[in-house]
This record gives sequence, C-alpha cells and structure tokens, in this order.
Amino acid sequence: HVQLVESGGGSVQAGGSLRLSCAASGFTFSRYCMGWFRQAPGKEREGVARLCSGNGATNYGDSVKGRFTIAQDKAKNTVYLQMNSLKPEDTAMYYCAADNWCRVGEIDADDFTNWGQGTQVTVS
Repeated sequence: HVQLVESGGGSVQAGGSLRLSCAASGFTFSRYCMGWFRQAPGKEREGVARLCSGNGATNYGDSVKGRFTIAQDKAKNTVYLQMNSLKPEDTAMYYCAADNWCRVGEIDADDFTNWGQGTQVTVS
C-alpha cells in the first residue's frame, strides 16, 4: 500500500523559504519517480518538480526554475522540495506524487498514480 505524507507547509513572507517533505512508504523508493505539484484555487494542478529516484535526474516547471530544488534521502524514503525566493503566486496546496515509471518532458499529473493529501503554502 503506497502512502505519501507531506509536511512542512505554512505561511511565509515574500522572499522567504520553506522546505516541504514527503515521507513515502509501501514501495521501493529507489525505483520510483517522485513529483511535486501544486494547485491554487480556481487553477489547474501544475507540475513543479520531478525526480527519478534511480538516477537522480530532475526536472522543474518553468515558474520555479532557479528557486526550487527537489532532492531525496533514500535512507529515509523521503523527498524534499526546497523553496527559496518565494512569491505570492507560489501560494497553493502542494502535493507529493509517485509513480513507478519516470517519463521525460513536461511534468504531467496524469503520469502519476499515487498522491499525498497535500500541504498548504501561503506567501504574503
């Protein structure tokens, strides 16, 4: 049973930083594709970052490149999203996702079959 539990969300002022965590269980972490998505009220879910646990390859959405970093701790079965230089437009519910196949190209929510419950990030 795949389980993803996000934490680390909160409220921060513009220019600040937050680190989100996603604790994963129920699957072989090192063989999975991990992703972070976000969804603001009234907007579609947006791909933020993707990491292939096997080779460490990463991809980012255009709106967060240079500000956000996805990383993993295989020993803890945890993936992180370090968010720096936060902007009010980064305000959203952030979701962790996992799938057993890492694709290339756009970070697409349809490519992920397992999802966490989300953690809220508010930037003012």
